[in-house]
Amino acid sequence: MSIAQNMAHVKSTLPDGVTLVAVSKFHPPEIIREACDAGQRIFGESRVQELMAKRPLLPHDIEWHFVGTLQANKVKHIAPFISMIQSVDSAGLLKEVDKQAAKWHRTIRVLLEIYIAEETSKHGFAMDECRTLLREGMATACPNVCIAGLMGMATFTDDMEQAGREFKRLHTFFEEIKNDCPPSDSFTELSMGMSGDYLPAVANGSTMVRIGSAIFGERHY
Repeated sequence: MSIAQNMAHVKSTLPDGVTLVAVSKFHPPEIIREACDAGQRIFGESRVQELMAKRPLLPHDIEWHFVGTLQANKVKHIAPFISMIQSVDSAGLLKEVDKQAAKWHRTIRVLLEIYIAEETSKHGFAMDECRTLLREGMATACPNVCIAGLMGMATFTDDMEQAGREFKRLHTFFEEIKNDCPPSDSFTELSMGMSGDYLPAVANGSTMVRIGSAIFGERHY
């Protein structure tokens, strides 16, 4: 199937209110343009250098989300334009995003990445660490950042029941934070689910899915 057909299929499986982020990392601009021509405008990238090279070659109305591990010293490169950083995994990174956003007189939307997988290769705040961060007023201390929600990655597994349990755990935590110590009224997004596991993610309350290979095919590294 074509990229447009793949995208239409994915969208047909998503409930109303779930945002599709087309993860375009490692795919060339001409492939991303095909998705643009089919109406997609939200794309996810995970490497700063790659994003900086692609952005000038593509439509200016694209909403770029950063979805990979982000080094603090790279934030300055994307701060002028990034729409959302989904992978804030430390207080230090949150402070750096705030610092760089202030230089551009912007407020950058971020998601706090929560560690839910049974894999050491995954990143993120422990839940207790996140609770402490918010209760101690980190959101107020970073006025140029809008903490818009949480993000998590399940264990890389074919066991969708396990993935579902991990997503359910994160959804429960998201509801706790939203009710007990929300950083702002904009705390509404729960980004869970990729090509291999987005269906159990959606079933467990995801509001945003990050889909790459199911749209673009296998990546060329």
